[in-house]
Amino acid sequence: MKTTLDLPDHLVRQAKQRALQQGLTLKELVAGYISQGLHGGASGSVPPTSDGVTVDGMGLPVFRCEPSGGKAGIDLAASLQLEQDCLEQEDRRRAGLPA
Repeated sequence: MKTTLDLPDHLVRQAKQRALQQGLTLKELVAGYISQGLHGGASGSVPPTSDGVTVDGMGLPVFRCEPSGGKAGIDLAASLQLEQDCLEQEDRRRAGLPA
């Protein structure tokens, strides 16, 4: 469905830049944001990749800590591997291949 919205110029510029960074059209980006707002969460977020680590809807790693305050860490090699996996998954998505 087509509709017309009167948005501030600075928001449209930011949205266009974000869409470009994520490899999306402006329409896809705005539809995703509206969907997230209506559902109260991050739609299309990627499931956990390992214990305590997830990838958010923008493809960024999110590290979850144990509520008990235990000292759980991720070493440099694991961080670099996670980054590489995320980049590969993004490349496959942009190429239209299964992740």
